[in-house]
Amino acid sequence: QVQLVEDGGKLVQAGGSLRLSCAASGRTFSSYAMGWFRQAPGKEREFVATISWSGRNTIYARSVKDRFTISRDHAQNTVYLQMNGLKPEDTAIYFCAAVDGDNEFVTRQQAQYGYWGQGTQVTVSS
Repeated sequence: QVQLVEDGGKLVQAGGSLRLSCAASGRTFSSYAMGWFRQAPGKEREFVATISWSGRNTIYARSVKDRFTISRDHAQNTVYLQMNGLKPEDTAIYFCAAVDGDNEFVTRQQAQYGYWGQGTQVTVSS
């Protein structure tokens, strides 16, 4: 079992920046990829970014590429999502998730993720 707790969401003006964090606990001794997803009001949850256990492989949604950066710190058992150039359409609940895999595994398929956090609200005002 892996427990995930997100933090860092808040109200920010358009053009601003935020850094979300996701702390993992529990079974942290084996490799797993981490992902960020988001769900806006009235919409389905969508993929944002993912990073492999090694940190060498990342994938971003087209809508956030070049604005968001995913990273992970094994010493802290934490994955981050640095969000720059925020837009009102980035407003959503942001969830982190974990999926078992080898060191280089990444996936954007949320159905493959077996562990989820409770989410953190990001609101971007225009």
